[in-house]
Amino acid sequence: MNINGIKIEKKTDYEWIIPKVGKMNVPGKIYSDEKSLVEIISHDDSFKQVINVATLPGIIGYSIAMPDIHAGYGFPIGGVAAFDYNEGIISPGGVGYDINCGVRLALTNLNEDDVINKRNKIIQVLFEAIPTGVGSSNAIKKVSKEELKRVALKGARWAVENGYGKAEDLSRCEENGGFVDVSFEGISQRAIERGLDQIGTLGSGNHFLEIQIVDEIYDEKIAKKFGLRLNQVCFMIHTGSRGFGYQICEDYLKDFIKAASKYKIDLLDRQLACAPIVSPEGQAYLNAMKCAANFAWNNRQVIMELSRRAIKKALSISDNELGFQLLYDVSHNIAKIEVHEIEGERKKVCVHRKGATRAFPKNSPYISKDLEDIGQPVLIPGDMGRYSFVLVGTEEALKETFGSSCHGAGRVMSRNKAIELAKGRDIAAELSKKGIIVKAKAKATLAEEMPEAYKDARLVVDIAHYANIAKKVARLKPIGVIKG
Repeated sequence: MNINGIKIEKKTDYEWIIPKVGKMNVPGKIYSDEKSLVEIISHDDSFKQVINVATLPGIIGYSIAMPDIHAGYGFPIGGVAAFDYNEGIISPGGVGYDINCGVRLALTNLNEDDVINKRNKIIQVLFEAIPTGVGSSNAIKKVSKEELKRVALKGARWAVENGYGKAEDLSRCEENGGFVDVSFEGISQRAIERGLDQIGTLGSGNHFLEIQIVDEIYDEKIAKKFGLRLNQVCFMIHTGSRGFGYQICEDYLKDFIKAASKYKIDLLDRQLACAPIVSPEGQAYLNAMKCAANFAWNNRQVIMELSRRAIKKALSISDNELGFQLLYDVSHNIAKIEVHEIEGERKKVCVHRKGATRAFPKNSPYISKDLEDIGQPVLIPGDMGRYSFVLVGTEEALKETFGSSCHGAGRVMSRNKAIELAKGRDIAAELSKKGIIVKAKAKATLAEEMPEAYKDARLVVDIAHYANIAKKVARLKPIGVIKG
């Protein structure tokens, strides 16, 4: 197939190969249906970014793009790339500014009828308990620099030790909620200042907290093992490392422009600034990224506990009646040092997942013990007007995508275009007519995040499902949302 003069080979109905050309070290691979593929190539720079990533030193297998691909900083959002640990690079652009932006899903004992007429009260109490929006702060008492250091070193364990959640929550997070081989060296004073009062805050943009209802089950057996059932009330949290992680990314991007020159790395795009993983610069960024990732896991843990307290207050119910329990917490802006089998050989690699979610199968050493016989839950949030999904990781993903799948619906419209399209409309009122109560700090956020700004998550999830890089388990519909 040739699209706009670009040769693309069809491997399956949902998997397309970009053959090596020019400076590419490996082919590209895009998970998409044919219609979406044509749209990506015709209207979005993300296709070119897939090719650019394939030129980086030490890349292994393919430069991979998920069904929710769209243009990002350097690497496409929805991009996955693994690099040989000893010969490859690490790149802040392959992680993103919001380090360890991710999603967690909490399950309850409640049914839709228990909350449907109390949504306004629940949303209001959640909105008061969890600061949202640009620069949001002071969800909990402002911490000292020494306490922030402990957050960066411990991750979600800090929250549990300080009364925000239960020890069993940690086993349902990647890395048990925190990297352990971390030091606080290399964190700038500006990053520290930005992180001091942002623990437990939701932030702005596409970050949200949603009340959701399980409205469809695709795999009864796995859903039951996950603790999912029809009409069940769930709470989904989507946020990351806030200003702390953003500043760390910004700090190291400046250093990496110089590092790429120092190590004579030929960059097709300055946004791909990188350094060898084993170099002092590479190790320094990896450590700082882990600090930001730990901040993010802790942030989501605190928000989950604040949500639990708020819901109990709104409904005047006990812990046993609520039954608030973490299903899983997944990261989708992160670089991980992992061991994968490549051409029959076990190899240590650095996997960049930018707008991509880990999707490991059963018996994986990377998932919690109590899920070993099932596989990892894969959480795919949609836009605030349609659906989100729970899937499960597969062996095919482990072989083909380094155990990765898509992370969300994926934008089809810039924020500016969405704001323009929303002029004269009341997005909150439109969603209310659909039975979805929305509360946001700014009207502009609702305009930027209106459902039409995103792909239909069902289409994205179906591609992942039929490509067998994650299998559908359940669908969840929103009935209440808070946003920044």
